[in-house]
Amino acid sequence: MIWCFVLYVSSPPTQYLQDVSSQYDCTGNHKSVFTSPFAPCSLSSHNERCFKPRGVSDSVHGRTEEMRRHQRRKNAILAVILLVGGLYLIIHSNFSLTGSTGSRENSSTPLSWITGRMVNKESWVAQGDYLPLNVSCQLLAGAPSLQQRFLCIGLSSVKRKKGSYLIPTLQSLFSQSSPDERSSMVVVVLLADFDVAWRVNTVTEIKSVFASELEQGQLVVLHVPQDWYPPLTGLKRNYNDPSGRVSFRSKQNLDYSFLIHYSASLGKYYLQLEDDVLSAKHFLTSIRKHVGEQEAKKDTWAMLEFSELGYIGKLYKSVDLPLLSRFLFLFYQEMPCDWLMSHFRELLTQRKPIDFKPSLFQHMGTFSSFGGTYNKLKDKYFEEGLYSNPKAEVFSDMSTYQKHIPKLAWDLGETFFWGRVPAAGNYLTVVFAEPAVVTGILIETGLDKKDLLVSAQVDIGHEVVTTENGEKSCKEFQSVGTLKDGRFDIKEMDKKYSSASSCLRIKITAGQTDWVIIKKIRVTTKQSTEKNRIEQ
Repeated sequence: MIWCFVLYVSSPPTQYLQDVSSQYDCTGNHKSVFTSPFAPCSLSSHNERCFKPRGVSDSVHGRTEEMRRHQRRKNAILAVILLVGGLYLIIHSNFSLTGSTGSRENSSTPLSWITGRMVNKESWVAQGDYLPLNVSCQLLAGAPSLQQRFLCIGLSSVKRKKGSYLIPTLQSLFSQSSPDERSSMVVVVLLADFDVAWRVNTVTEIKSVFASELEQGQLVVLHVPQDWYPPLTGLKRNYNDPSGRVSFRSKQNLDYSFLIHYSASLGKYYLQLEDDVLSAKHFLTSIRKHVGEQEAKKDTWAMLEFSELGYIGKLYKSVDLPLLSRFLFLFYQEMPCDWLMSHFRELLTQRKPIDFKPSLFQHMGTFSSFGGTYNKLKDKYFEEGLYSNPKAEVFSDMSTYQKHIPKLAWDLGETFFWGRVPAAGNYLTVVFAEPAVVTGILIETGLDKKDLLVSAQVDIGHEVVTTENGEKSCKEFQSVGTLKDGRFDIKEMDKKYSSASSCLRIKITAGQTDWVIIKKIRVTTKQSTEKNRIEQ
């Protein structure tokens, strides 16, 4: 706008440039011409000085000069008026390029509270206001603390054709965190759907369920009006995707771009989630631990991964967020967001993914936000509770099917031990690398209610010995219970069994015709319990 204004002042309006009274050129010929009051008298091709032509009276010439002076005064006054008007418009217009306080969406709904955003000056992009991203956000609920927290968690949500997972996702994030962990994080939710009624209903529900979190600055709800979005139709159909799919994933990239842009200064680190996930217990403590270990290595990293699925559980440094938001914006129509993030990671010189097991977040949605299609994606490395099995060796005398060895029931993940027809007296024994006081045992068998272990007892043992066939076991065992419906779960067992154990054994008490799957063996010890308590 400023550039156009300068051109306007430098080139006065046509009616002020045109003097159609009789004029004379420097050769004395009479003709009608257009002259500018801002231009000096033109010179002839012979570079002769202009002179008053013969036969023209002094009075006529004087009137001409008078008109010229009058015209100059008028143009000067006009220039001053235009200059003052232009300055007024500049001062009172909204030219913010980093989250302005204005909005181009006129709305009288309850969701019209408009806000700016805090600016992260650690990034070179923000320091010089380079690569400005032109977007305004509406603050619908909550307000972030002015003090930067350890972790900012961002997620975008849209109206789904079949159900909604946003509230359960938020409940999982807060319920799986201790009070200290909640005070170290802020969750930013972008309601990215353009349906006003849906936004009003969603915000109302959020205010009802999470009043405390909103008041304490642990939850913030935003919206970006549709006018700030670039074109969402008629886009390039890369990979021959249907146009509807291209529009959906392109808008999703823009949603994440705007969300990340707003969140850049709210936490030292930023975690990207989706609106249909479950969280592991004390996920923030685990993230803090892994980040500390990674920083201690002094290796370059741009993204840490706490889930193997899509754009779930991806952690960034806040200093990189201004670049990431612009990267997603620039290439929004090229490819899906999880593909773009891999390119961004590589551009920041992290060649290989850095992922951590167990996964801290699990996809729980059954129906996709795109068209309500069925989505059965699950992270096989997710553990809702902290995985705390001590180091151990696993032995069994049951016949193993293919590669489903006994150790897989003990290891992290959704792998399992699969044994052929078990008989009474068969066993699976876990031998700990170090003796430990066992505080809890969880055993799950079967898969989809098939191949359950029907009759078995659970023992703990003491004093490791080597058997005749070269396996390790314990010299003596004592029973702590039996399986029921293919499952065993006991907690706080150290109150009754206070001495350190060296073995855990599952002993078959009656044969069965079905094969057996031991899907999961999880053990907590006093050492691991105390460690978790300290970290909290």
